[in-house]
Amino acid sequence: MIMGETDIELVRRCLGGDNSAFAGILEIYQDRIYSFALRLLKDPHTAEDAAQEAFVKAFRGLSSYNPVYPFSSWLFRIAHNVCMDVLRAGNKTVSMDEEDFHELPDPARSVEDSVADSIDTARIEAILGSLPPLYSEALLLAYREDMGPAEIARVIGAPEGTVKARLFRGRELVKRGMRDEGCCGYRGVFLVFRMMVQPFGGFGRIN
Repeated sequence: MIMGETDIELVRRCLGGDNSAFAGILEIYQDRIYSFALRLLKDPHTAEDAAQEAFVKAFRGLSSYNPVYPFSSWLFRIAHNVCMDVLRAGNKTVSMDEEDFHELPDPARSVEDSVADSIDTARIEAILGSLPPLYSEALLLAYREDMGPAEIARVIGAPEGTVKARLFRGRELVKRGMRDEGCCGYRGVFLVFRMMVQPFGGFGRIN
């Protein structure tokens, strides 16, 4: 990989017959795709397998990539589909119906205004890990990958309105988790979303 090469430049090299350029794509995305899969599947080994399968599918289907759209959206779409297949194979489904609103905290319930000076990383990871996969997926794409609702909708194959609803519900569940941990208010919630920007775990099985 040439220093400073973008993913699009690497894709062009691959399509031009330089398969070694795919190593550069792995370098850019392997931890991000693994982290994405881990948030959805919640098992390190299963996430590693899913990430590897996503990269294999991406390599084999690279000619189908439309450069009109960001490469990251295309790659995360593949990873999303792989993870959904894994969840379906394990008979794990996540209901996203309107009735799920009972999961949300009562807005009328009073909360503490004070926030702890520091929050243990493990506690934050526990909050994020407790989120239903499709909420966690939407939040990760929004906060870590800096995708807007329209781009997230392309990744997950859902209407933009559905994406906005999942982001809203996900944020509310995070707020509830922070409240239950005794860390309420804007600062506590900010720290959780800041954690989402950091890589979650490591991924080193692809060479």
